[in-house]
Amino acid sequence: MASTFQSRGGTRRPGGGGGRGRGKGARGAARNIALRRTTAPIVREPLTLPSVLTVADLAEQLQTTGIEVIKELMKLGMMANINQQIDFDTAHRVATALGWESSESVPEVVQQAVADFASRRTEADSDPEAVGRPPVVTIMGHVDHGKTKLLDSIRSANVAEGEAGGITQHIGAYQIETHGRKITFLDTPGHEAFTAMRARGAQATDIAVLVVAADDGVMPTTREAVAHIKSANVPLVVAINKIDLEGANPDRVKQQLSEIEVMPEEWGGDVPFVEVSAREKLGLDDLLEVIVLVADVNELKANPHKSANGVVIEAKIDPKRGPVATVLVQSGTLNPKDVVVAGSSWGRIKAMFDDRGRRIRRAEPSMPVEILGLLEVPQAGDPFQTFEDEKQARDLAEQRTLARRVETLSDRSFKLTDLSSQIQEGGVAELRIVLKADVSGSLGAIQNALLKLNEEVPEGVRLSMTLAATGGITESDVSLAAATRSIIIGFNVRPDVAAKRAAEGPGIDIRFYNIIYNLIDEMKAAMTGLLAPVFQDVTDGYAEVRNTFKLPGNDVVAGLYVLDGRVMRSSRARVLRSGTVVFEGGIKSLKRFKDDAREVAAGYECGLGLDGFNDLQVGDQLEFFHREEVAR
Repeated sequence: MASTFQSRGGTRRPGGGGGRGRGKGARGAARNIALRRTTAPIVREPLTLPSVLTVADLAEQLQTTGIEVIKELMKLGMMANINQQIDFDTAHRVATALGWESSESVPEVVQQAVADFASRRTEADSDPEAVGRPPVVTIMGHVDHGKTKLLDSIRSANVAEGEAGGITQHIGAYQIETHGRKITFLDTPGHEAFTAMRARGAQATDIAVLVVAADDGVMPTTREAVAHIKSANVPLVVAINKIDLEGANPDRVKQQLSEIEVMPEEWGGDVPFVEVSAREKLGLDDLLEVIVLVADVNELKANPHKSANGVVIEAKIDPKRGPVATVLVQSGTLNPKDVVVAGSSWGRIKAMFDDRGRRIRRAEPSMPVEILGLLEVPQAGDPFQTFEDEKQARDLAEQRTLARRVETLSDRSFKLTDLSSQIQEGGVAELRIVLKADVSGSLGAIQNALLKLNEEVPEGVRLSMTLAATGGITESDVSLAAATRSIIIGFNVRPDVAAKRAAEGPGIDIRFYNIIYNLIDEMKAAMTGLLAPVFQDVTDGYAEVRNTFKLPGNDVVAGLYVLDGRVMRSSRARVLRSGTVVFEGGIKSLKRFKDDAREVAAGYECGLGLDGFNDLQVGDQLEFFHREEVAR
């Protein structure tokens, strides 16, 4: 037995042979020693890592195993597999934990694109070849105040005789000529598109024209538009429309706008006001003259002798022509056969058309043009630029595709919790707020109390109000918060389904309160870096009341249709009437037909009774939620 055991296990001798078992053990021990050496936290030569890479690629770069990288990711609170992609920030933290110094690699073509973009922004001041260019104007305002009619009137009045009948093509922008000067108008559908483009980094507008009806006055949408224009820091011109109507009162409009810090020039302010009638075509020349004057004051310039760059206004797939993009040339001159990169798409221009559908051979600064030839459809707000080399264009498009992936992997939105880290880093931290409340009395009180915090907290922290308005939280509020890196505060109001979905993508921070003191205390705690853990509401679903039934004992149950998510018997419920919270409490009963139900999914109907609330009405929306404790 002794000899048999010895022959199987082998006798270890220094430098000896010994057989298969001994060789395997020696290799295993050597591998273990190598792994221990590899994962030891010693500083090595700096690494250059790409914007996005897989866990396996990172392990190879760090000369370690995927298991070690996954362990470090778990310490950071991220569960990942070996093939999952991570962004540079995450990879950098893993590399630092394992003893490596790392920096992000930026390809030369991307560096050049960034440099071109920066040079375009300072071109008016530094480029000796820069010359005056037409202003780019966006018209905004309330939905019924005559924006579209005003655009149509301006266009038809300033297009040459014989061409007006041929204006059938809509490309999202057009250019008119008045007294020898050109003006470009962006025909965007309201301030949502304006802000969505800004959220993508595009600043296409030089001047904003706010249309306000003389009979209606300032509406909630008007206030929102003013907030969007101010946040973009764009010169403003006010057009008071419908002055031909009986109930027109331009002075009332001026008074209402002055209350939200839009002061007319004639009252000592800096905003030009022009009275117009789109229907009767009154005052249009005055409006165009003011636009030209504002453009001259701002000295808008660009160099038409360089390669073209600009921004995508809109894009689509045409069944006959393929990907079609409307672009606004901001600098340089665009020509057919130019190689163009627009966002993460690229291609060689096959044909160009102006806003009247005419084929053109060149497009100079501030000119909108429709181009064919891109391989994919870009997004509105994407930058575009031209290249000499197709390979450079393809490389930049690929890098932008990676950058888009980074945006989905990492959360770039601003949250209240980020304020504490900014304070600790010693930088000047700014807390921007989009405030929505149920009534104007609460709105004014909260706004004043929040702005007073600037006097109470230490220097280096500042609170500013991006928007303060009454009503429910809308998709427009979310897009404004995304563009300005603001948080949204709702006082007795909630977001609708569209706003909730819009906020989930970029991770917009929305906070809800029903007691003013709690709101003020939490903002003050955030600004002093002392925010404590709190409970966070997690939305389970939304439903709409389609019918109501009265039961014996005066109890009222509602017939619901589940719009989104699911309704769970264990959830709490909020009743929203026109976006305002009228009740919050528990669920008393939940039924599918005659049977009790634990949960009901979206797309199904159910019956529901609330605990202590019998005032449900047809059209009410119900939000179902549960609470989770979250550490700051």
